[in-house]
Amino acid sequence: MNDSRIIRVLVAKPGLDGHDRGAKIIARVLRDAGMEVVYTGIRQTPEMIAEAALQEDVAVIGLSILSGAHLELFPQIFESMNTRGMEDIVVVAGGIIPDKDRAALLDMGVKAVFGPGTPTTDIVEFVRGAVAERD
Repeated sequence: MNDSRIIRVLVAKPGLDGHDRGAKIIARVLRDAGMEVVYTGIRQTPEMIAEAALQEDVAVIGLSILSGAHLELFPQIFESMNTRGMEDIVVVAGGIIPDKDRAALLDMGVKAVFGPGTPTTDIVEFVRGAVAERD
């Protein structure tokens, strides 16, 4: 990756989950780390998330979920991304995701799952490293 290239990140809240404090904190942390962040707001459909990521030309999608619908919604997001030819975007997840579900998310293409209490520096470092590796 060219060091002068700013990493563009889309932070999204899929489904009916209306609690967005964590997503807003992560958006601010990534912005403060020099990334360009687009926050889509709450109650986004999988199609809305994929379309916003395409329009914003992001390198990373951060999905924040607390509703427990991740195993239903994330495959739909990946399907919407794939139909748009967006297989190269790094997808990370955060929120309340049970340990027993993490392997399934990683198998479907999520590159990392961050739970409550994850140091924000770990998230920033992971995003930078994943984008550098992808490029």
